[in-house]
Amino acid sequence: MKDTAILLEHVSKSYRLSHQPYSSLKGILLSMFRYRRRIEVHQALNDVSLTIRHGETVGLIGVNGSGKSTLLAIIARVIRPNAGRIEVNGRVAPLLQLGVGFHPDLTGLENVYFNGIILGLTRQQIAERLPSIVRFAELEEFIDTPVRAYSSGMVLRLGFAVAVHTDPEIILMDEVLAVGDEAFQHKCLRKIQEFQHEGRTILLVSHDMNQVRQVATRTVWLHQGRVMADGAPEEVVTQYLAFTEEMERRAI
Repeated sequence: MKDTAILLEHVSKSYRLSHQPYSSLKGILLSMFRYRRRIEVHQALNDVSLTIRHGETVGLIGVNGSGKSTLLAIIARVIRPNAGRIEVNGRVAPLLQLGVGFHPDLTGLENVYFNGIILGLTRQQIAERLPSIVRFAELEEFIDTPVRAYSSGMVLRLGFAVAVHTDPEIILMDEVLAVGDEAFQHKCLRKIQEFQHEGRTILLVSHDMNQVRQVATRTVWLHQGRVMADGAPEEVVTQYLAFTEEMERRAI
């Protein structure tokens, strides 16, 4: 369908986890001869089907380990599913692990060019957007400094600034609105609202339910790799909070 930005049909992803009976090197070597390693299969996603339309802002919620980040990584083509079909229509900006691709020995400026090219921009396009990128990241005084001298917050700000200046049609965000100090978080939020007004598609993973209520036009709740609810943010968030409160009561 022309209005479909992302289509997932019966998508599943599992990981094989190996457990050794010993933690020491000697024990591990002995276990190779005396014991069979115990293999556990972790089902990160289980038969997930979603249709996300152009212009939607979808909040992905769920407890840790529910499959949210795995889902974004699959849509970004960072990992491949074990089963199912995925269709993505549009240029994607994956704001998953900001700054992971930065080389510590290169300057901030050199990393802007390096990452911009990886994200699909030409050198000319990067040069045209460079002043805006540096200004957004608030790194004017440090852009010629090697990234190894940056704080983690500086790296995250630069990663966010590069990604949002690539003219993405689809933005994948994994807890990135928690980047930097409160003032920078507000700047990121304003950028996301700007994207919304432009009709871009946004998938947002967040543990901040107020943020989800504020930003999302639709919310999907994942639990143990399955879709538990999909609908209006207030309705789905209310169901999710009731579930987590009940789980906390049972744990007491």
